Amino acid sequence: MEGKSQYVAAIDVGTTKIVALLGKRNENNKLEIEGFIRSESKGIRRGEVLNPEEVSGVISNVITELQKQTKIIFSEVFVGIAGQHIHIVRDRKGFNRTASDARISASEVETLKNEARNIALDEGKQIIDVLALNYIVDNEMNIENPIGMPGKRLEANFNIMVGSIDSINRIETSIELSELKLREIILEPIASAAAVLHDDELEAGVALVDIGGGTTDIAIFHDNRLRHLVVLPYGGYVITKDIKEACGLNERVAEDLKVQYGMALSETIKEDKTIVIPTKIRGRDPKEISMRNLANIIQARMDEIIEAIMFEIHKSGFADKLGYGIVITGGGAMLRHVEQLFNFRTGRDVRIGYPGEHLAGISDSINEPCYATGVGLLMKGFESLDGCRERMKVEFADEKPKKEEEKPINEEQSEDKPEEDKPQKPGLRKTLEKIKISLGSFFEEPESKMNELVTIK
Repeated sequence: MEGKSQYVAAIDVGTTKIVALLGKRNENNKLEIEGFIRSESKGIRRGEVLNPEEVSGVISNVITELQKQTKIIFSEVFVGIAGQHIHIVRDRKGFNRTASDARISASEVETLKNEARNIALDEGKQIIDVLALNYIVDNEMNIENPIGMPGKRLEANFNIMVGSIDSINRIETSIELSELKLREIILEPIASAAAVLHDDELEAGVALVDIGGGTTDIAIFHDNRLRHLVVLPYGGYVITKDIKEACGLNERVAEDLKVQYGMALSETIKEDKTIVIPTKIRGRDPKEISMRNLANIIQARMDEIIEAIMFEIHKSGFADKLGYGIVITGGGAMLRHVEQLFNFRTGRDVRIGYPGEHLAGISDSINEPCYATGVGLLMKGFESLDGCRERMKVEFADEKPKKEEEKPINEEQSEDKPEEDKPQKPGLRKTLEKIKISLGSFFEEPESKMNELVTIK
């Protein structure tokens, strides 16, 4: 069926959440999200997979739910990788051409890129990706694209992305245990950048700060190239932990408190309010938490994170080349007033990065900073497929062969059939479904403990 090759599936494996997405490109080259499923992470710490079996269990569940949601069956996925183990190795490669009058071909550029992979690495390290910074043809420097140029010698400066073999193997094992085929591992900071950065920002200079649950990724771009990459070993979870310890709450309530009531700038609270959290323990009084105190806890930790971010930006040597300042994305960018706090502490232009510009028919549920990496993984997946003949294979649920229909039961057979096995009439079935829905709330637990919170002026 034409159009099957348009689909790409991706998995964002994060410290606090795992997200599976399925998308396709339309005729305008926009990304259409067919569906996405989010689940709480297990077996991951600071962006790295520690327990592949636990991770594979979550991945299997989200993939199953995504296939039910979209009615599209697939077995190949693009997966993101992050973590403090990732770093950049810079190298320069080149070769003399036999026919200097002939134009440089795409295959020669690819040969040079493959040559960049032949470098000596520390024990336990593996190349994840190779990115060309610029090319040199004879004496011409800083060439972005040498294809079509004549010359005697072709050279290039490369940023070689290197990671831990053990960390990469654990991601691969998680996918294999989920009975999926790993199409490609993609650096999450690169994916996030594809989803939220504009071409003008990439050219004039920008620092992308992706604040996840367990890590904060800092990727600096200038002249359309990645210039610096560093991963800080903390993110939004440390804020949750601070709230948990300062207010004497369990982790889930602390997280819900941060998401629903948290603010990154305490000065914005004009009128202090108290959040009352009932306790289920007999004899214990409800917890009362000041919104201003909550904001002070969050701001104190965010100030530390911003200070560490600015230290890395200055260390990169590109602090004075960020024409478009800083773009914040990831779950941490969803804190209220975090944009103003960054602007106040850094003195730079700051905006929140949303992935909506690249999406067709977007909904508010997916156009959020916390899904920037997932959307970017889909985009990078399509880029990878553009240069590859082998497309992703999918099946549509409605194309599967239908089971042999049961023969109608005649009246005599139905008389002998037990009452509970008789087919229900459509009207009766709808009535029973309504009763089930109305009674369901008596048996189901609320998704968030914040449903129990009461805010008092």
